[in-house]
Amino acid sequence: MIEIKTSKLSDGEFNRGVFATRNIAKGELIHEAPVIPYPNEEHEFIEKTLLADYAFEYGANHTALLLGYGMLFNHSYQPNAIYELNFDNHTVDFYAHTDINAGDEILINYNGEVDCDDPLWFNEKDTK
Repeated sequence: MIEIKTSKLSDGEFNRGVFATRNIAKGELIHEAPVIPYPNEEHEFIEKTLLADYAFEYGANHTALLLGYGMLFNHSYQPNAIYELNFDNHTVDFYAHTDINAGDEILINYNGEVDCDDPLWFNEKDTK
């Protein structure tokens, strides 16, 4: 259903993104990405590494690293996919927010809410 290809949207070193290999209907589960949670007080060690850019809040007391294709979804303020934290399964579940055509890049809003247009944390660093 999905594959990794070169993305025109990613400006990182790897320029990867997640793309649909077939049409995906609105509401359809796209991917269940496993997470590695760790207590917030351990994050100071992660902050000293490149992994800090890939860690996210995972409940009130934990931070987590996302595995699978999870960290390869690129950001858009007009996403075609959403994600939900699944604490029971220790996954982040990605769903189609709109119908997605085969070949389209699958995009999420990194802010968590589809319509949230707040500046992204990694862009805020550049303006300080």
